[in-house]
Amino acid sequence: MNEKITTTDSTHLPLKVGSKAPFFKSIFPYDQSVIAEYQVMTEKEITAKILNAEKAFKVWASIGFTQRTELLNKVATLLRERKESLAKIITEEMGKITKEAIAEVEKCAACCEYYAAHAEDFLKDEYAEAGYTKSFVAYQPIGAVFAVMPWNFPFWQVFRFAAPTLMAGNVALLKHAPNVCGCSLAIENLFIEAGAMPGVFQSLIVDVDTTERIVSERIVQAITLTGSERAGSSVSSIASKHIKKSVLELGGSDAFIILADADMEKAVSIAMISRFQNAGQSCISAKRFMVVESAVDNFLHYLHTQFLKLKQGNPFDAATTAAPMARLDLAEKLKQQLNDSIKNGAVLDTGGQLDGCNFNPALLLNVQEGMPAFKEETFGPLMPVITIKDENEAIEMANRSEYGLAGSIWTKDIDKGIAIARKINTGAVFINSLVKSDPRLPFGGVKKSGFGRELGRHGILEFVNVKTITVTE
Repeated sequence: MNEKITTTDSTHLPLKVGSKAPFFKSIFPYDQSVIAEYQVMTEKEITAKILNAEKAFKVWASIGFTQRTELLNKVATLLRERKESLAKIITEEMGKITKEAIAEVEKCAACCEYYAAHAEDFLKDEYAEAGYTKSFVAYQPIGAVFAVMPWNFPFWQVFRFAAPTLMAGNVALLKHAPNVCGCSLAIENLFIEAGAMPGVFQSLIVDVDTTERIVSERIVQAITLTGSERAGSSVSSIASKHIKKSVLELGGSDAFIILADADMEKAVSIAMISRFQNAGQSCISAKRFMVVESAVDNFLHYLHTQFLKLKQGNPFDAATTAAPMARLDLAEKLKQQLNDSIKNGAVLDTGGQLDGCNFNPALLLNVQEGMPAFKEETFGPLMPVITIKDENEAIEMANRSEYGLAGSIWTKDIDKGIAIARKINTGAVFINSLVKSDPRLPFGGVKKSGFGRELGRHGILEFVNVKTITVTE
């Protein structure tokens, strides 16, 4: 039933992973006020959702692209029409600045429209000469895709899996993060209002310990997760146990490499966006800023100017540019990473104060290999600066990470930038621009950043049956 219970209680008892609490709480990160409580589903309700998925798949898989396209385009229209009200839910539940929340909703609409326009072409039969009268590859739906999604981009993370999944003829089951239940149910309601048949897209308000029970269902043929390395390891094990396909998009420690010939003013401007948008809570935000020795002073000159413009405050205030972090435990972890790095020789240049979830954006200098700010994913508004000798050391230092999601290079020598990009072991490298996900391009990582791809043509092919068909006369 997913009952929403409004409340004015300002206390917050965090829900522990694997707990049996009867409800989840949505907390406004800025002041820790409780917005609402959501009833966790019973076993009977979960079973009903699974049965709905089975019934829906039998019909949805056989429906042509025209009807799927109509649904996705209608959802896109609703997203744009209601972007302010949907953005309000995002800001309330995880603290994102309003203008960033609106931009997230608009991006979801664009993703729906992209797959509505291109899915049929992406999935058309591919003919190949193989010595038969006729031989071709068909791309067909597989069943229900179960998504375990995070709170940091509570709409975008969902739509970048859901749009290609549904256009491919699969149905979708969503287990969202407990602190963004309002977002989860709002997305489900969008699909219902757009005319989706029952069971095509369903939100499951469930605890983490139900994951294996859901994955074990016959209708569920794949699982996709965006989250932490620990969560990825657990989900991957469960998927392997039940012989189900999985795609994992995990953490990142992206390098932001600035060479001596970079357009420094532009590089610093993008560095601020990359590190501090969404309060630094993004897997593809730059987390290790590697600057060649000869450019460090110039970099810091521009950087200090930009830091002075940051304004921390209520994310609903249009003047706020530094939002709160989403949860107390996350803010406290980042503070510990900062303190431990300082104990190991890093120098705090500015910021770093913590008040509840409000972490004052911090600039950390003299960061060295082995410090938490170098080797760990710092998921919040902390900017570590690492001085490097040259581009060769930049490559070496960038690759000296357990993560391999993305990175960026700043240089006016494009050929040099491309040559460096080829040597960096990540899923993406952006030269002279902000690292971001785009419906038109595949997205994903290597090493402990996960495996598989979302978005682009590669993303829609992750969850289809690639079937060979031959004919001999």
